[in-house]
Amino acid sequence: MSTRDTLATACTAQALIDTPLGRVRLTRTARGLAGLWFEGQKHHPRELPVPHDGDDPLLREAATQLQRYFAGTLTRFDLPLDLLGTPFQRAVWQALLRIPAGRTCSYGELAQAIGKPAAARAVGAAVGRNPVSVVVPCHRVVGTGGALTGYAGGVERKRALLELEKKLEAPRALTLTPGNLPQLA
Repeated sequence: MSTRDTLATACTAQALIDTPLGRVRLTRTARGLAGLWFEGQKHHPRELPVPHDGDDPLLREAATQLQRYFAGTLTRFDLPLDLLGTPFQRAVWQALLRIPAGRTCSYGELAQAIGKPAAARAVGAAVGRNPVSVVVPCHRVVGTGGALTGYAGGVERKRALLELEKKLEAPRALTLTPGNLPQLA
């Protein structure tokens, strides 16, 4: 089953919202936020056969928190998530949640942190498939030496997100270790 088919089956509502970096599609399941994609983003599922519901409480809360983030008054999202992916992808996405605003780490450091030091390329692929951009901060992963490498939403958006976060707090590199990562359920 494709990712789009999985989303179409699992999601219960979707909404389109405008942000300073372009239009975003939000989707949810009964368990939590399952998608946040910029229009034109790589791996964007496009229109899903799911009801549009701009009044859905979770989608409204996600939109409110995104507004606060872009306004510079929110550094950490507090939303229930339902990250649909393989166990490896979910482990990578959980690790992304540990990178605070204003900090970055490399793909290699992220691979090491999840206990797969030789899997930097696989980690990069999983980061690129992150279904909940911004909230699960894949934009905080950079190439070796801090190079702004690929971002499914576009490198210009990645740069804009990192610039926004520089204003929120002094950016510092972060070293992730297996000991400071959450355990998957």
